[in-house]
Amino acid sequence: MTFTLLANLLGGLGLFLIGMRLMTQGLRHAAGHSLRRLLGEWTKNPGRGLISGFFITALVQSSSAVTVAVIGFVNAGLLTLTQSIGVIYGSNIGTTVTGWIVATAGFNVNIKGLALPLIACGAILRLTGSISKRAYFGDALAGFGLFFLGISTLQQSFKGIESTLDLSTFASTGFISLPIFLGIGIILTLLMQSSSAAMALVLTATISGLMDLNQGAAAVIGTNIGTTSTAALSVIGATINAKRVAIGHIIFNTVTALVALLILPILLNAIIFTTQSLGMTGEPAFVLAIFHTLFNILGVVILWPFTKRLVTFLERSIGRKGYEKDRPKYLDKNVVNSPSLAVDALNLELERIGVETRSIMRKGLNSNFNYAALNSDKDSLENLIEASRTFCAKMQSQPLTEIQGQQIATALRILQYYRTSGTLSASLAKKGVAPDTASLGPDSDLITVFINSCLGVLNTADNPCSAEFCQIDNMIADMLSAYHDLKAKLLSAGGRGIIQVPDMVDQLELFSKIRRIAKQSAKGSIYLMAMKPGSGACCPGTGSIKFAWNRHW
Repeated sequence: MTFTLLANLLGGLGLFLIGMRLMTQGLRHAAGHSLRRLLGEWTKNPGRGLISGFFITALVQSSSAVTVAVIGFVNAGLLTLTQSIGVIYGSNIGTTVTGWIVATAGFNVNIKGLALPLIACGAILRLTGSISKRAYFGDALAGFGLFFLGISTLQQSFKGIESTLDLSTFASTGFISLPIFLGIGIILTLLMQSSSAAMALVLTATISGLMDLNQGAAAVIGTNIGTTSTAALSVIGATINAKRVAIGHIIFNTVTALVALLILPILLNAIIFTTQSLGMTGEPAFVLAIFHTLFNILGVVILWPFTKRLVTFLERSIGRKGYEKDRPKYLDKNVVNSPSLAVDALNLELERIGVETRSIMRKGLNSNFNYAALNSDKDSLENLIEASRTFCAKMQSQPLTEIQGQQIATALRILQYYRTSGTLSASLAKKGVAPDTASLGPDSDLITVFINSCLGVLNTADNPCSAEFCQIDNMIADMLSAYHDLKAKLLSAGGRGIIQVPDMVDQLELFSKIRRIAKQSAKGSIYLMAMKPGSGACCPGTGSIKFAWNRHW
């Protein structure tokens, strides 16, 4: 093999992979909210999930992108695990569309005549579109062009090495050769991290004569097994829901591949006989495209009756003990590449952190800050906040809209509010100062009024769409008024010698920190509500809710 031939082979592979990446990312970002809306509305049952999974995967040309979206919706509680399995079934059938594109357009048209105009149009749309949908469509078009150029280059390279590296000689070993090419398909998918890309490469090698039809079919099955590597890698450090969806994906692909391998000769011969009987083309790429689609459909037919049992197995086997308190429940690295889903996940995790923060505060208020669990609670809260900040940092590396950028900035502000609340609560517990009702004598009810007003603010902040939340600014004003009345009485008692000055200072610090904790927690809840689309609908007539607190703070 000469250096030129090797360079052409690697260059063609590079064009092919870059084109596939551009095409997938462009289509995924261009689909954006449409992908989110379709998955949310058209997956009410496994049957509809299968159909939507097929069409969406065919659109964005990436089963991984659809799987990530499914994980996001399962985490958000918008999809059940049963519905998500239906989408996974459809997604595996949808990913076979790449083979049809390669088999029909990749070998039957003037590739350069098609590719170069696509690249030119894509470049124009990208240069004139900034970060709009037009730019993403441009990326997709340019990706298609590079994808086809890569196929053309690989065809020429494969024909050049056919004489020196003839894999078809393995055919003489019969069925024993199939595991070799099964392994080739798996390795190609592992290296490329894309079953669609590996599938196109296998078709190109087959049509170029580098391997025969049986070997090509075994390699195609290998790509189906290899694509589970992406799912397997994605569950490392992922949420429980992500693990369940990913392992369901692995089980489906593995079972489907094993069945296809067992009936490979029968299925191939049936396809060849049918195409010849109908007078259709018998080109290897066309036969393999049909084979790829058929055995994935067969996998759905086999596993469909066992879907409920599969879901039960996944729920019982994975995460049966529930979530760990100090680990994120909704944040998953798999959704970072889809900003709209990532923002949804971040909102849910912020809600959880807010509830945890206010729970710590209520526990303290109800026990005069005399509880032993606060240190562990504070550590758990700190871990959640740090994980959320890391998630925000990862999101910032993605192409974001202006609104999404503002949402991340707001999220970081909210996290700081909750961290301050947690730190103040921990300092109160460490110091161990309790409210001294005896020192105020007949005015001790001021402490009760203040504590109750703080509890009212905390309870209301936990229910952002309740009718009471619309009045939270008034509740905060009442809390501040109660605090100032209490502060004035403590200062007066200290000045008259009714309470010792060091004790007065401790009491003032205690109530000041309680006030700040309640205030910070309420601000976090208000800003979180403002982050969400349509937040104004919860409090009709009050205007933008994120400014409701300005009148009193």
